Amino acid sequence: MSATISLLPPPPTDPAVPAARLSLKAPGTPRGLLDGAWWPRSRDLLRELPELADALDPRWGRITRIAVNPTHWPVIPRKVPVHGHVVKVGWFTTELDPHKVLLLSYGVGRWDLLVIPPETSPAAAARLMAAASDPTGPPLTASALMAAEEARHGDSVGGVQNPEEAWEYEGGASSTHAAAVALPRRPGAGT
Repeated sequence: MSATISLLPPPPTDPAVPAARLSLKAPGTPRGLLDGAWWPRSRDLLRELPELADALDPRWGRITRIAVNPTHWPVIPRKVPVHGHVVKVGWFTTELDPHKVLLLSYGVGRWDLLVIPPETSPAAAARLMAAASDPTGPPLTASALMAAEEARHGDSVGGVQNPEEAWEYEGGASSTHAAAVALPRRPGAGT
């Protein structure tokens, strides 16, 4: 999937936007691989990131940079307006777990949040949020936590629900079609 970069995001237009859905580790608990979880309502970073930064600024100090993996985000804005300041947004394909968002603040430093896909059921999202913010839980990466949830409860966490959504999220290629394509065997390769 290729990332599309938006150069000049418009300011937020709806002041009645609901608060970000977050679950954070309690202050003073040991840092781990994750500092909590975020459950955005859509895959629109320009709409979702201002809510997230606005909710975290009072707790962690002004968020100045956010990094995401473009795997699950169709458009990555370079800058996002947040009440009174601008947050720079970057993306990393191999260095950053596709199910994680990295936030940087002048006051506190770095924070890593599990990103729960918007399509996830409320029950699965609640379990993931609790697990990501549990200071006594096992130290799992964001992708490992998502895989553990799927293995325990047998349902696809945030999976694409229909072929039209698959087309959009996979850049025009249906995930069911991509899984069914077999690579041709090379002559002389083992049986």
